[in-house]
Amino acid sequence: MRSGEELDGFEGEASSTSMISGASSPYQPTTEPVSQRRGLAGLRCDPDYLRGALGRLKVAQVILALIAFICIETIMKCSPCEGLYFFEFVSCSAFVVTGVLLIMFSLNLHMRIPQINWNLTDLVNTGLSTFFFFIASIVLAALNHRTGAEISAVIFGFLATAAYGVNTFLAVQKWRVSVRQQSTNDYIRARTESRDVDSRPEIQRLDTFSYSTNITVRKKSPTSLLSLNHWQLA
Repeated sequence: MRSGEELDGFEGEASSTSMISGASSPYQPTTEPVSQRRGLAGLRCDPDYLRGALGRLKVAQVILALIAFICIETIMKCSPCEGLYFFEFVSCSAFVVTGVLLIMFSLNLHMRIPQINWNLTDLVNTGLSTFFFFIASIVLAALNHRTGAEISAVIFGFLATAAYGVNTFLAVQKWRVSVRQQSTNDYIRARTESRDVDSRPEIQRLDTFSYSTNITVRKKSPTSLLSLNHWQLA
């Protein structure tokens, strides 16, 4: 039988061997947080956005644009068809673009693409949709044949115009607030950098040395040019 010291030594070697094999094993448990993982698994709906004014307006715009598009598609006959085609294009385009923005904002997908100014994008979309829906509704109201589908399309077109107009007003305010915040952040960053320079004398000495060196070079440059000209004449 082995003595107690031999058993203790054997157990110590076994534990160290298991630790080394565990550290070198490729099957290690991941320590990556769930929130940092990419992919569709991290998507979640943002109820606060859908409950807010902008979210409700987006939902109303998608519904109104879809109903207006359905109404205009049920019209089978038209004598001047230009107004009908224009209203169809506007309602379909507004439905698609606003639906995409609604999905982006409600699922927080826009946070993954910070290179795009989403406030400005929303402002441009709502402004253009307000303008074109208003024009298309007026043209369709002037050229319709007083059928039920045309009257319904005109009504929902003006309702969509009102919804987009309110959203445009709110988007302008939100865009101004974001611009002011960006300006404030830039000012604070500049003040912080200037304070860091003031609190570090070695940077001030380096700037003073660079400035004096530039002045010395500028003073010597005319003399060097005269010497060069004299040498060339000689």
